[in-house]
Amino acid sequence: MRRLLMTVDATGGVWRYAMDLARGLQAEGIETVFLGLGPEPAAHERRKAQALGILDWAPAPLDWMVSDESDLSHLPALIAERAARHGAGAIQVNVPSQAAGMPEGLPVVAFHHSCVATWFRAVRGHALPDAWSWQARLTRRGLERADAVAAPSRSHAEAVAACYPGAGRIAVVPNAVKVTETAGGDAPYVAASGRWWDDGKNGATLDAAAGRMIWPVVMTGPTRSPTSQSFTPARAVAAGPLPHDAALALTREAGIFVAPSLYEPFGLAVAEAARVSRPLVLADIPTFRELWDGAALFFPANDPDALCDAANRLIEDPVVRRRLGHAAQMRARRFTTAAQARAMRRLLDGLASNQPIAGIP
Repeated sequence: MRRLLMTVDATGGVWRYAMDLARGLQAEGIETVFLGLGPEPAAHERRKAQALGILDWAPAPLDWMVSDESDLSHLPALIAERAARHGAGAIQVNVPSQAAGMPEGLPVVAFHHSCVATWFRAVRGHALPDAWSWQARLTRRGLERADAVAAPSRSHAEAVAACYPGAGRIAVVPNAVKVTETAGGDAPYVAASGRWWDDGKNGATLDAAAGRMIWPVVMTGPTRSPTSQSFTPARAVAAGPLPHDAALALTREAGIFVAPSLYEPFGLAVAEAARVSRPLVLADIPTFRELWDGAALFFPANDPDALCDAANRLIEDPVVRRRLGHAAQMRARRFTTAAQARAMRRLLDGLASNQPIAGIP
Protein backbone atom coordinates (compact mmCIF):
# COMPACT_ATOMS: atom_id res chain seq x y z
CA MET A 1 0.00 0.00 0.00
CA ARG A 2 1.82 3.07 -1.26
CA ARG A 3 -0.92 5.70 -1.41
CA LEU A 4 -3.55 6.58 1.21
CA LEU A 5 -6.55 8.81 0.52
CA MET A 6 -7.40 10.77 3.67
CA THR A 7 -10.43 13.02 4.14
CA VAL A 8 -9.65 16.38 5.76
CA ASP A 9 -11.33 19.64 6.63
CA ALA A 10 -9.89 23.04 7.39
CA THR A 11 -12.20 24.04 10.27
CA GLY A 12 -10.43 22.45 13.25
CA GLY A 13 -7.68 20.20 14.53
CA VAL A 14 -8.15 17.51 11.86
CA TRP A 15 -6.23 19.65 9.38
CA ARG A 16 -3.09 19.82 11.50
CA TYR A 17 -3.47 16.16 12.48
CA ALA A 18 -3.59 15.16 8.80
CA MET A 19 -0.53 17.23 7.90
CA ASP A 20 1.50 15.71 10.74
CA LEU A 21 0.40 12.17 9.89
CA ALA A 22 1.20 12.66 6.19
CA ARG A 23 4.68 13.89 7.08
CA GLY A 24 5.28 10.76 9.15
CA LEU A 25 3.82 8.44 6.53
CA GLN A 26 6.28 9.82 3.96
CA ALA A 27 9.07 8.21 5.99
CA GLU A 28 7.08 4.96 5.94
CA GLY A 29 6.92 5.02 2.15
CA ILE A 30 3.25 6.02 1.95
CA GLU A 31 2.04 9.01 -0.07
CA THR A 32 -1.08 10.86 1.08
CA VAL A 33 -3.91 12.21 -1.04
CA PHE A 34 -5.84 14.82 0.95
CA LEU A 35 -9.51 14.91 -0.01
CA GLY A 36 -10.82 18.17 1.41
CA LEU A 37 -14.45 18.72 2.41
CA GLY A 38 -16.26 21.77 3.74
CA PRO A 39 -14.89 25.35 3.69
CA GLU A 40 -11.58 25.59 1.83
CA PRO A 41 -8.30 26.40 3.62
CA ALA A 42 -6.33 29.61 3.36
CA ALA A 43 -3.74 29.79 0.61
CA HIS A 44 -0.78 29.22 2.94
CA GLU A 45 -2.42 26.11 4.42
CA ARG A 46 -3.16 24.82 0.93
CA ARG A 47 0.54 25.18 0.07
CA LYS A 48 1.52 23.17 3.16
CA ALA A 49 -0.74 20.32 2.09
CA GLN A 50 0.54 20.39 -1.47
CA ALA A 51 4.11 20.11 -0.16
CA LEU A 52 3.18 16.90 1.69
CA GLY A 53 0.94 15.17 -0.83
CA ILE A 54 -1.84 15.64 -3.35
CA LEU A 55 -4.65 18.06 -2.41
CA ASP A 56 -8.05 17.50 -3.98
CA TRP A 57 -11.01 19.58 -2.75
CA ALA A 58 -14.56 18.30 -3.22
CA PRO A 59 -17.82 20.32 -3.20
CA ALA A 60 -19.29 18.54 -0.18
CA PRO A 61 -20.27 19.67 3.35
CA LEU A 62 -19.25 18.29 6.74
CA ASP A 63 -21.84 16.43 8.78
CA TRP A 64 -22.20 19.13 11.45
CA MET A 65 -22.87 21.78 8.77
CA VAL A 66 -26.07 20.18 7.43
CA SER A 67 -29.50 19.55 8.95
CA ASP A 68 -30.32 16.20 7.34
CA GLU A 69 -28.40 13.08 6.36
CA SER A 70 -29.79 13.27 2.81
CA ASP A 71 -27.37 16.19 2.25
CA LEU A 72 -24.51 13.71 2.71
CA SER A 73 -25.90 10.75 0.76
CA HIS A 74 -23.57 11.33 -2.20
CA LEU A 75 -20.43 11.51 -0.06
CA PRO A 76 -19.39 7.83 0.22
CA ALA A 77 -19.51 7.30 -3.55
CA LEU A 78 -17.61 10.57 -4.08
CA ILE A 79 -14.83 9.48 -1.70
CA ALA A 80 -14.58 6.06 -3.32
CA GLU A 81 -14.46 7.63 -6.79
CA ARG A 82 -11.67 10.00 -5.79
CA ALA A 83 -9.74 7.12 -4.20
CA ALA A 84 -9.96 5.20 -7.47
CA ARG A 85 -9.01 8.28 -9.48
CA HIS A 86 -5.84 8.79 -7.42
CA GLY A 87 -4.92 5.10 -7.25
CA ALA A 88 -5.15 4.92 -3.45
CA GLY A 89 -4.68 1.54 -1.79
CA ALA A 90 -6.78 2.44 1.26
CA ILE A 91 -9.06 5.20 2.58
CA GLN A 92 -8.88 6.95 5.94
CA VAL A 93 -11.96 8.98 6.83
CA ASN A 94 -11.42 11.45 9.65
CA VAL A 95 -15.18 11.75 10.20
CA PRO A 96 -16.59 8.23 10.64
CA SER A 97 -20.00 9.11 9.19
CA GLN A 98 -18.24 9.58 5.84
CA ALA A 99 -17.82 5.79 5.63
CA ALA A 100 -21.56 5.06 5.95
CA GLY A 101 -22.62 3.37 2.73
CA MET A 102 -19.08 3.29 1.34
CA PRO A 103 -18.86 0.77 -1.53
CA GLU A 104 -17.04 -2.45 -0.72
CA GLY A 105 -13.57 -2.84 -2.16
CA LEU A 106 -10.81 -0.67 -0.74
CA PRO A 107 -10.06 -1.04 2.97
CA VAL A 108 -11.43 1.83 5.08
CA VAL A 109 -10.05 3.16 8.38
CA ALA A 110 -12.44 5.37 10.34
CA PHE A 111 -10.48 7.63 12.69
CA HIS A 112 -12.82 8.92 15.39
CA HIS A 113 -11.53 12.34 16.42
CA SER A 114 -14.88 13.50 17.80
CA CYS A 115 -18.61 13.43 17.15
CA VAL A 116 -21.74 15.08 18.48
CA ALA A 117 -22.78 11.99 20.49
CA THR A 118 -19.55 11.77 22.50
CA TRP A 119 -19.53 15.60 22.78
CA PHE A 120 -23.05 15.70 24.22
CA ARG A 121 -22.30 12.96 26.71
CA ALA A 122 -19.19 14.79 27.99
CA VAL A 123 -20.42 18.41 27.79
CA ARG A 124 -24.17 18.18 28.38
CA GLY A 125 -24.23 14.93 30.34
CA HIS A 126 -26.95 13.32 28.23
CA ALA A 127 -27.63 11.73 24.86
CA LEU A 128 -28.20 13.64 21.65
CA PRO A 129 -31.42 15.61 21.19
CA ASP A 130 -33.86 13.88 18.84
CA ALA A 131 -33.26 16.48 16.14
CA TRP A 132 -29.60 15.42 15.94
CA SER A 133 -30.06 11.67 16.33
CA TRP A 134 -29.50 11.17 12.59
CA GLN A 135 -25.87 12.15 13.09
CA ALA A 136 -25.37 9.35 15.62
CA ARG A 137 -27.09 6.87 13.29
CA LEU A 138 -24.84 7.90 10.41
CA THR A 139 -21.73 7.70 12.57
CA ARG A 140 -22.73 4.23 13.77
CA ARG A 141 -23.18 3.08 10.17
CA GLY A 142 -19.77 4.48 9.26
CA LEU A 143 -18.06 2.73 12.18
CA GLU A 144 -19.77 -0.55 11.27
CA ARG A 145 -18.73 -0.21 7.62
CA ALA A 146 -15.09 0.56 8.43
CA ASP A 147 -12.56 -2.26 8.30
CA ALA A 148 -10.75 -0.66 11.26
CA VAL A 149 -11.62 2.06 13.77
CA ALA A 150 -9.04 4.18 15.60
CA ALA A 151 -9.08 6.93 18.24
CA PRO A 152 -6.35 9.24 19.57
CA SER A 153 -6.54 8.13 23.22
CA ARG A 154 -7.78 5.19 25.25
CA SER A 155 -10.21 7.46 27.09
CA HIS A 156 -11.79 8.60 23.86
CA ALA A 157 -11.89 5.04 22.52
CA GLU A 158 -13.85 4.05 25.63
CA ALA A 159 -16.23 6.98 25.08
CA VAL A 160 -16.79 5.88 21.48
CA ALA A 161 -17.42 2.29 22.58
CA ALA A 162 -19.97 3.52 25.13
CA CYS A 163 -21.87 5.56 22.54
CA TYR A 164 -21.57 3.02 19.71
CA PRO A 165 -21.53 -0.53 21.12
CA GLY A 166 -21.41 -2.02 17.61
CA ALA A 167 -18.20 -0.25 16.62
CA GLY A 168 -16.02 -3.33 17.24
CA ARG A 169 -12.45 -3.08 18.52
CA ILE A 170 -10.97 0.40 18.49
CA ALA A 171 -7.23 0.86 18.00
CA VAL A 172 -5.51 3.67 19.90
CA VAL A 173 -3.20 5.77 17.73
CA PRO A 174 -2.13 8.88 19.70
CA ASN A 175 -1.82 12.16 17.86
CA ALA A 176 1.60 13.65 17.14
CA VAL A 177 3.13 16.99 17.97
CA LYS A 178 5.29 18.59 15.27
CA VAL A 179 6.78 21.30 17.46
CA THR A 180 10.48 21.81 18.14
CA GLU A 181 11.32 21.09 21.76
CA THR A 182 12.46 24.29 23.48
CA ALA A 183 12.83 25.66 26.99
CA GLY A 184 10.15 28.32 26.52
CA GLY A 185 9.84 31.56 28.46
CA ASP A 186 8.26 32.59 31.74
CA ALA A 187 6.38 35.78 30.88
CA PRO A 188 3.77 36.91 33.44
CA TYR A 189 0.60 35.74 31.70
CA VAL A 190 -1.46 32.58 31.38
CA ALA A 191 -2.06 31.20 27.87
CA ALA A 192 -4.93 29.07 26.62
CA SER A 193 -5.84 27.96 23.11
CA GLY A 194 -8.98 26.54 21.53
CA ARG A 195 -12.12 27.06 19.47
CA TRP A 196 -13.77 29.12 22.18
CA TRP A 197 -17.18 29.20 20.51
CA ASP A 198 -17.36 25.48 21.32
CA ASP A 199 -18.85 24.94 24.81
CA GLY A 200 -16.69 21.82 25.08
CA LYS A 201 -13.63 24.07 25.41
CA ASN A 202 -15.25 25.54 28.54
CA GLY A 203 -14.16 29.12 27.95
CA ALA A 204 -16.74 30.42 30.43
CA THR A 205 -15.01 28.70 33.36
CA LEU A 206 -11.62 30.08 32.31
CA ASP A 207 -13.05 33.57 31.85
CA ALA A 208 -14.64 33.45 35.30
CA ALA A 209 -11.34 32.32 36.84
CA ALA A 210 -9.42 35.07 35.03
CA GLY A 211 -11.05 37.71 37.22
CA ARG A 212 -9.07 36.55 40.28
CA MET A 213 -5.85 35.38 38.67
CA ILE A 214 -2.69 37.26 39.54
CA TRP A 215 -1.58 37.21 35.90
CA PRO A 216 -3.74 38.10 32.89
CA VAL A 217 -5.18 35.28 30.77
CA VAL A 218 -4.67 35.35 26.99
CA MET A 219 -7.04 33.14 24.97
CA THR A 220 -5.93 32.40 21.40
CA GLY A 221 -8.31 30.88 18.90
CA PRO A 222 -11.59 31.71 17.17
CA THR A 223 -14.52 33.02 19.19
CA ARG A 224 -17.09 32.65 16.37
CA SER A 225 -17.92 29.48 14.47
CA PRO A 226 -18.76 29.06 10.77
CA THR A 227 -22.37 28.55 11.90
CA SER A 228 -22.40 31.76 14.01
CA GLN A 229 -21.94 30.31 17.51
CA SER A 230 -19.89 32.76 19.54
CA PHE A 231 -18.15 33.37 22.85
CA THR A 232 -16.92 36.73 24.16
CA PRO A 233 -14.72 36.73 27.27
CA ALA A 234 -15.34 39.49 29.81
CA ARG A 235 -12.19 39.15 31.93
CA ALA A 236 -9.66 37.30 29.79
CA VAL A 237 -7.96 38.80 26.71
CA ALA A 238 -9.24 37.36 23.43
CA ALA A 239 -6.27 37.26 21.04
CA GLY A 240 -8.48 35.80 18.31
CA PRO A 241 -7.62 33.29 15.59
CA LEU A 242 -3.89 33.56 14.85
CA PRO A 243 -1.63 31.70 12.43
CA HIS A 244 -0.35 28.57 14.12
CA ASP A 245 3.21 29.90 14.51
CA ALA A 246 1.95 33.10 16.16
CA ALA A 247 -0.32 31.22 18.55
CA LEU A 248 2.51 28.86 19.44
CA ALA A 249 4.82 31.82 20.09
CA LEU A 250 2.32 33.18 22.64
CA THR A 251 2.14 29.77 24.29
CA ARG A 252 5.92 29.36 24.31
CA GLU A 253 6.49 32.61 26.21
CA ALA A 254 3.66 32.18 28.72
CA GLY A 255 4.43 31.37 32.33
CA ILE A 256 1.54 28.85 32.48
CA PHE A 257 -0.71 27.04 29.99
CA VAL A 258 -4.31 26.24 30.96
CA ALA A 259 -6.80 23.89 29.29
CA PRO A 260 -10.28 23.98 30.88
CA SER A 261 -11.92 21.59 28.36
CA LEU A 262 -14.90 19.43 29.25
CA TYR A 263 -14.40 17.37 26.09
CA GLU A 264 -11.02 16.62 24.58
CA PRO A 265 -10.34 13.41 22.64
CA PHE A 266 -6.60 14.20 22.71
CA GLY A 267 -5.71 17.87 23.08
CA LEU A 268 -3.08 18.98 20.57
CA ALA A 269 -2.74 22.45 22.10
CA VAL A 270 -1.83 20.90 25.47
CA ALA A 271 0.75 18.61 23.87
CA GLU A 272 2.29 21.54 22.02
CA ALA A 273 2.51 23.58 25.22
CA ALA A 274 4.19 20.61 26.90
CA ARG A 275 6.74 20.33 24.09
CA VAL A 276 7.87 23.88 24.85
CA SER A 277 8.03 23.05 28.59
CA ARG A 278 5.05 25.09 29.75
CA PRO A 279 3.64 24.08 33.16
CA LEU A 280 0.13 22.70 32.59
CA VAL A 281 -3.06 23.38 34.54
CA LEU A 282 -5.73 21.04 33.18
CA ALA A 283 -9.36 20.20 33.72
CA ASP A 284 -9.69 16.85 35.46
CA ILE A 285 -11.24 14.91 32.58
CA PRO A 286 -10.40 11.30 31.59
CA THR A 287 -8.26 12.17 28.56
CA PHE A 288 -6.07 14.66 30.38
CA ARG A 289 -5.64 12.27 33.32
CA GLU A 290 -4.66 9.47 30.95
CA LEU A 291 -2.08 11.51 29.07
CA TRP A 292 -0.74 13.96 31.67
CA ASP A 293 -1.19 12.47 35.16
CA GLY A 294 1.96 13.22 37.11
CA ALA A 295 3.00 15.98 34.70
CA ALA A 296 0.32 18.64 35.34
CA LEU A 297 -1.92 20.24 37.97
CA PHE A 298 -5.61 19.30 37.72
CA PHE A 299 -8.79 21.07 38.81
CA PRO A 300 -12.49 20.08 38.74
CA ALA A 301 -13.57 21.04 35.23
CA ASN A 302 -16.48 23.35 36.10
CA ASP A 303 -14.90 25.03 39.12
CA PRO A 304 -13.43 28.46 38.30
CA ASP A 305 -12.29 29.00 41.89
CA ALA A 306 -10.28 25.76 41.86
CA LEU A 307 -8.78 26.73 38.49
CA CYS A 308 -7.84 30.16 39.79
CA ASP A 309 -6.30 28.72 42.96
CA ALA A 310 -4.23 26.18 41.01
CA ALA A 311 -2.93 28.85 38.61
CA ASN A 312 -2.14 31.29 41.40
CA ARG A 313 -0.20 28.63 43.33
CA LEU A 314 2.00 28.16 40.28
CA ILE A 315 2.33 31.88 39.68
CA GLU A 316 3.68 32.29 43.21
CA ASP A 317 6.12 29.33 42.97
CA PRO A 318 8.62 29.55 40.07
CA VAL A 319 10.42 26.39 41.26
CA VAL A 320 7.27 24.29 40.87
CA ARG A 321 6.58 25.96 37.52
CA ARG A 322 9.97 24.85 36.23
CA ARG A 323 9.54 21.33 37.62
CA LEU A 324 6.09 20.91 36.06
CA GLY A 325 7.24 22.36 32.75
CA HIS A 326 10.09 19.86 32.59
CA ALA A 327 7.77 16.96 33.51
CA ALA A 328 5.33 17.99 30.78
CA GLN A 329 8.10 18.18 28.20
CA MET A 330 9.38 14.70 29.09
CA ARG A 331 5.84 13.29 28.75
CA ALA A 332 5.31 15.00 25.39
CA ARG A 333 8.23 13.07 23.90
CA ARG A 334 5.86 10.12 23.52
CA PHE A 335 3.82 11.93 20.87
CA THR A 336 6.07 12.06 17.82
CA THR A 337 5.14 11.98 14.16
CA ALA A 338 7.35 8.91 13.75
CA ALA A 339 5.50 6.99 16.49
CA GLN A 340 2.14 8.03 15.09
CA ALA A 341 3.08 7.01 11.55
CA ARG A 342 4.45 3.64 12.67
CA ALA A 343 1.23 2.89 14.54
CA MET A 344 -0.90 3.85 11.55
CA ARG A 345 1.31 1.83 9.23
CA ARG A 346 0.84 -1.24 11.46
CA LEU A 347 -2.91 -0.68 11.32
CA LEU A 348 -2.90 -0.43 7.53
CA ASP A 349 -0.62 -3.46 7.18
CA GLY A 350 -2.97 -5.42 9.43
CA LEU A 351 -5.87 -4.60 7.11
CA ALA A 352 -3.88 -5.70 4.09
CA SER A 353 -3.12 -9.05 5.72
CA ASN A 354 -6.56 -9.49 7.35
CA GLN A 355 -5.06 -9.51 10.84
CA PRO A 356 -7.42 -8.72 13.75
CA ILE A 357 -7.24 -5.20 15.20
CA ALA A 358 -5.85 -4.91 18.71
CA GLY A 359 -7.70 -2.27 20.66
CA ILE A 360 -10.55 -1.34 23.00
CA PRO A 361 -13.45 -3.86 22.70
